[in-house]
Amino acid sequence: MFKKAAVIVASCGAFLSGCGNDTQLENQEIVSNLIEAGFPENDIMVVDDAVYVGLDAHVTLEASREMLQTDQQTAEQYRTTNLVSSTKTKICINPNSTFNSYSRLSQGLDLAIQNYNQLGLSFTMARGPTTGCSANIAARTMSGAGGSAGFPSGGNPYGTINIGTGLQSYSVDVSEHVITHELGHAVGFRHSDYYNRSISCGGAATNEGTAGVGAILIPGTSGTATVGGSVMNSCFRSTETGEWTSSDKTALNALY
Repeated sequence: MFKKAAVIVASCGAFLSGCGNDTQLENQEIVSNLIEAGFPENDIMVVDDAVYVGLDAHVTLEASREMLQTDQQTAEQYRTTNLVSSTKTKICINPNSTFNSYSRLSQGLDLAIQNYNQLGLSFTMARGPTTGCSANIAARTMSGAGGSAGFPSGGNPYGTINIGTGLQSYSVDVSEHVITHELGHAVGFRHSDYYNRSISCGGAATNEGTAGVGAILIPGTSGTATVGGSVMNSCFRSTETGEWTSSDKTALNALY
């Protein structure tokens, strides 16, 4: 998730030039898998040797391969084919010392965890370090006022969320919103306005790709996004409250 008009520069170039051979081959397969799954080429970019879609969702090789598998679940906002296994009942979010040094990021993490735990889902979240974790997500910092994460693979949530230190200049509610959003990607949510990012980001209409298996409408939620209609909108506003909308709650309860 990024604030409106944010831009990412691909450090390895559009065609992955300058990356190491193993990384280059792996990234080429990820890009190929994403295109086959239905993501448009102009929505795929490489940043620091990692492949992203929708500006903030990191895609691993395993996750890209899973996107090509036939989905046998009932189509459930929007989700990926990759979800967190029901065996993952306690997901621990582990911030590093740098993350903890930013007061509004630290407070925002506590509030984001609370957002998930208030819904009585099949999993709970806990701030680490703690015991009894069946899955772990590292919370780290990045530059800017946004965040990045990725999609589940192998039944596990994505293992890292990166949160921009620039959020220290915003309210705690905005930090809560962005962290809740990135955790949403980590457990399998696509952007609610993936089909037209201009709804929340402004500018030209950009479609991240329906993908078929990669952007599945969740039953009981509207197929149409609105400004402020979901924590999972692509871009955030300075007025965000950090709280779930009714659509977000419906989507989470449908999945977990």
